[in-house]
Amino acid sequence: MKIALVYSRSTNVINLFGTPNKEKIGLKTIKRIADSLKAGKHQVEVIEAGKDVVEQLEHFMPRVVKGERPGLVFNVSYGIQGQARYTHVPSILEMVGIPYIGSGPLAHSLALDKVVAKMIFRQQGLPTPDFAVLDAPGFELPDLKFPLIVKPKNEAVSFGLRVVKNERELREGADVIFQKYEQPVLVEQFIQGREVNVGILGNDPPEALPPAELLFGKGGPKIYTYEDKTRRSGREIEIECPARLPAKLAEQAVDLAKKAFKALGCYDCCRVDMRIDRQNRLYILEVNSLPSLGEHGSYTAAAQAAGLDYAALVNRLVDVAAARYFGTPAPPQIGAAETEPEGRVFSYLIERRDKLEKRVEEWTRMHRRTGDPTGLREAVLRAREIFQDELKLKPIPDLSDDRCAWAFETAAGASGGTLLVGNLDVPYERTVPHHMFRRDPESFYGEGVGLTAGPLAMTEFALRALRAVRQLNKVPLGLMLYSDEGQDCRYSAELLRAAMSRARQVLVLRPGNPEAHIINQRRGWRSYELVVEGSAGRVGSVQKRADVLQWSMERLQRAFALTSRSKRIAVAARDIHSESYPRHLPHKFSCTLLLNYGDVSKAEEVEAAIRKIFGKKEYRWELKLISDRHPMKKRQRNERISRAYLKLAEELEMPLQVESSLYPSAAGLAPAGPAVMCGIGPVAHHAFTPEESLSRISLMQRTLLLARFLQTQANIPVKQK
Repeated sequence: MKIALVYSRSTNVINLFGTPNKEKIGLKTIKRIADSLKAGKHQVEVIEAGKDVVEQLEHFMPRVVKGERPGLVFNVSYGIQGQARYTHVPSILEMVGIPYIGSGPLAHSLALDKVVAKMIFRQQGLPTPDFAVLDAPGFELPDLKFPLIVKPKNEAVSFGLRVVKNERELREGADVIFQKYEQPVLVEQFIQGREVNVGILGNDPPEALPPAELLFGKGGPKIYTYEDKTRRSGREIEIECPARLPAKLAEQAVDLAKKAFKALGCYDCCRVDMRIDRQNRLYILEVNSLPSLGEHGSYTAAAQAAGLDYAALVNRLVDVAAARYFGTPAPPQIGAAETEPEGRVFSYLIERRDKLEKRVEEWTRMHRRTGDPTGLREAVLRAREIFQDELKLKPIPDLSDDRCAWAFETAAGASGGTLLVGNLDVPYERTVPHHMFRRDPESFYGEGVGLTAGPLAMTEFALRALRAVRQLNKVPLGLMLYSDEGQDCRYSAELLRAAMSRARQVLVLRPGNPEAHIINQRRGWRSYELVVEGSAGRVGSVQKRADVLQWSMERLQRAFALTSRSKRIAVAARDIHSESYPRHLPHKFSCTLLLNYGDVSKAEEVEAAIRKIFGKKEYRWELKLISDRHPMKKRQRNERISRAYLKLAEELEMPLQVESSLYPSAAGLAPAGPAVMCGIGPVAHHAFTPEESLSRISLMQRTLLLARFLQTQANIPVKQK
């Protein structure tokens, strides 16, 4: 599970305003908690609470897939400033919808307000020392007998705590609190005797840790001061746990602690401080709703006495909070199906979500545009390291040329099985500005992040998950990577066709379309180079015919008119350019002419019509075919594989739809035999532009979906082709 350990030490706020917090948690304690959580196999991020805490939590805790628990915040933040500071982080977490360990804002607020807490204790019939509240200097003496205790009304950690024996000491102690803490003073009858506390752990029902007694020894007041807690008093306060109490008195202390915990509405943990008078009567002093997890604290000592070492205590707190939020008394890491291969695959991926996202970043930061031999060679070496060296896939020599295509297979072989097809290059043209990797809570951004980085990372971790449950080599599976997508598969096409012809089904690792679509049909795409040349006329001279630019544009307009939605034909032009001499009209015109089509015969008809439009050699012109990306045809076999994918997505409660696409892919190279599905990669937006992005939640969803689909292919008999 993702656990964000949230604490506060600095003043990362907009303005310093209100009562500052003087209570700090030690960095040594933070490290001990974090190490304990990691030992419990949790993914841990340490976050310092401040004005940007929500943004940090969003980065660490993205939206979850079905069956994946939301992350938890391990809250040890005492706040930065202002009133009811314990409530600040829990209130923010309540607002943004993140589960957390410990009490809610209301319980923290009640526990911090010692007067209100004591009134609730009295209302519930729980014993607490008599008390009074002093609002300002010059107060009348309360109707209480000395010795008394003075303390701030709304503080913790024994701030301002003092035993006073007469009126002078009372007024001095109260004045210090009025000036230093700027709040009313709680005056309480001092109970001569012993001090014990009882830690509570759990909720329904809460469990009590063994009572702990504070042994003050000789010298100094018999109270636990702030200086004692921070080890600055010069005296050693010992903690004895279990406290040496008569069995009946220990039972009473435990019972009172549980009742105080419930009276204030606490969750998960607290420490209830009490005094025992000379007649063995118990009095509740206060409830610490955020008990210290410091090395020398009585709460951790009591846990140790109960058989919980530090790591066990920390992870038990996670368990009780998870039980409260998710409804399981002993929640497993990923659900009841964990012992089955499907559940173990789920566990593997969820536990490595950070590594999956890190791999997307790694691929995105790797410069590997089409035509960049250095960057692509680095990409090939990294792909071989991952798929061949680490995942132990075997190379397929006759389907690889070490120039633009590389093929691998599992021990079960690729023939007659599933073939995954993906590109290593980022198919950007040189004119597109380079953009670096960045992220926000919902998306990743960067060059090729959706077109290649997401699909490559998804494929790797889906295969890693299968290998972890010993199923990878049982899946008849091939992986075909190529590096000339930006050149319309001009050099890899023959090998891609050969690999696809051996497969039973082909999954093309293009990104999913917006609205969470996969693709079962794609249009074809032809690119032509159109060049028109003529004589160089002078500006202002009488011309017998239109100049080259005007003549070409008039005919292009007629070619554009061939576009027909019903015939699934579109004609367009780009990269329009003309050449001319100084003070002359253009003598040369060129452009890239684009033909988007659904059927090859229709494309042939349109090409013939375009050539007819340009007609006789009034000007010298040439229409040269540069590339032809074949359409991915809609076949019954494609429907079958799409339905299987959709059914799995429905079981996993993932959004998924099927649609056709205007743009071509390597799926168009597939022969008639295998079933083909495209767009199985994570959902991308604004592909081929500087705003390209990848949906963060879809990365996890599509990785899990691919892994589960490949699991269904394990041990399926194959027909050798």
